[in-house]
Amino acid sequence: MSSLNRVVLIGRVVAPPEMRYTTSGKAVASFRLAVDRRGRSDGENNADFIPVVAWERLAEICNEFLAKGKLIAVDGRLQTRKYETQDGQKRTAFEVVASDMQILGSRSDGEGQATPDQQQRPASQAKPATRQVAGQAWAAHGPEMPDDGVPF
Repeated sequence: MSSLNRVVLIGRVVAPPEMRYTTSGKAVASFRLAVDRRGRSDGENNADFIPVVAWERLAEICNEFLAKGKLIAVDGRLQTRKYETQDGQKRTAFEVVASDMQILGSRSDGEGQATPDQQQRPASQAKPATRQVAGQAWAAHGPEMPDDGVPF
């Protein structure tokens, strides 16, 4: 039987990513993602602070574009690591290894407000914003349509 290890999270970046390089020169970015979860019956929400690791080009993109408070989506896998502390205690760490990331917005960038470019155009002519993430173009509101309209 096959197995599946996939994690999809939407949350806010807790602090800017910590960027470093391995001895072989591979980029590694680490950050924590605050993900809300339903709390007690009194309606109070809680948050989980989940460690995320990104490698190579995705790590560079995270380092360049992520800041505290940014709302992002992360797609990846759960990984465990075993290590020993300086005083000899054995520990296990859990983290999400990101394979893809999409910036959704942040509190400070005026979510839901039109950009200056969109304010100058009528709504019927506005094109969705795209962003390069992990080598792929992502449209803010789904795939882009050809300029000539529907192909049928």
